[in-house]
Amino acid sequence: MTIDSAVAQLLSLDPKETTVSGSGGSSFSSTSKITTKLGDGTEKQFFMKTGSGKEASVMFEGEHASLSAIHNAVPTLCPQSYGHGTLADSPSKHFLVTDFLDLSGRRGSSTSSSAPSLAAKLAKLHSTPAPPPPGESSPKFGFPATTCCGETPQDNSFKSSWAEFYAENRLMFILKRSEKTNGPDEDLRSMIEKTCKKVVPRLIGDDHLNGGKGVTPVIVHGDLWSGNASAGKLPGMEAPEDIVFDSSACYAHSEFELGIMKMFGGFGGSFLEEYHELLPKTEPAEEYTDRVALYELYHHLNHHAMFGGGYKSGAMSIMRNLISRYGD
Repeated sequence: MTIDSAVAQLLSLDPKETTVSGSGGSSFSSTSKITTKLGDGTEKQFFMKTGSGKEASVMFEGEHASLSAIHNAVPTLCPQSYGHGTLADSPSKHFLVTDFLDLSGRRGSSTSSSAPSLAAKLAKLHSTPAPPPPGESSPKFGFPATTCCGETPQDNSFKSSWAEFYAENRLMFILKRSEKTNGPDEDLRSMIEKTCKKVVPRLIGDDHLNGGKGVTPVIVHGDLWSGNASAGKLPGMEAPEDIVFDSSACYAHSEFELGIMKMFGGFGGSFLEEYHELLPKTEPAEEYTDRVALYELYHHLNHHAMFGGGYKSGAMSIMRNLISRYGD
C-alpha cells in the first residue's frame, strides 16, 4: 500500500522508499505500520491510526495532545506522536502518526535492569506540575484539547478548582451524555447531583485536601486500564520497558488516575506499594480508598453512557456508599 501524500509530507518521507501495511484496529479506528528507508540507508517504522468523520478528527487531535504532554514529561513512558491531519487521498478520513511500538515483552518483566518500572514512571509523571494555560500565570485543571475516553469526547475546559472540575466537567457532564444515549433517569440524576453537592466538596474539596493546600494539577493518562499498558521497545530502547498508550489525558489530581486502574484491575498490590513509596497518598490518607472510589465512579458512568447495561448498578453502589459516609 502506498503512503498518503499528507502523511508523507508530515513525516518528510520519500513515497518511493515507503510502504504501508495494515495490522488491525478497533471499533474506533484502523491501524497500520509505515516502513521507510531514510536518506542514510537506515530503516524506520511508524504507527498510524485512521478513522472517518469528525469524531475521528477530534479523537486524534486529543490523543496527539495527550501523548505529547506525557512524552514531554516522561519520554520513555509512551510513544512520541508526530502529528495528525486529514488524508489527502480520502478527505473524509483522518490520521494520527506515532512511534512504532514493538510489543515484544510482558509488563513488569523488563530485561533492562536500569529501566524504571511502570510505577516509577507514573510517579514521575504525577509529580510533574502542569504548565499554565496560555495567558495564565498558574496551572489549572483541564486540558487544551478535547480528549476521548473510549468514544466519549470529554469537556476539558479549564477550572481553578479541582472539586469544581470533577463535579462539573466529569460527573455532571457524563450524566448529560448518559441521558442522551439512555434517556432520562431520575434516580441516577438525583444520586449524581447529591454526590456533586455533598460528597465532592467534603471528600476532594480544595480546602480539605492536604490540610487546605489543595492539590497541584499534574498530567494523567486518563484511561489507564491494563489493556493500555504493556512492555515494548520504543526507538532507542535496547530492551523492552513498561509503557502506556491510547491516552485520554488531562491535568488533574494524581489519584484520579487510580480510579480506572482499580475498576478493571491488572495492577497488583506491589505496583501500588512502589508507586506510593515514590508518591505518597494525598492527605488525609485515611480517606484515600474513598477518593479512589469517587474517581472510579466516573468510569462506571462513562461505560454506562457508552454501553448501558449493568454499569449503572456499579455506579449506584459507589454513590450510595459515599453518600452514606459523606452526605451529611
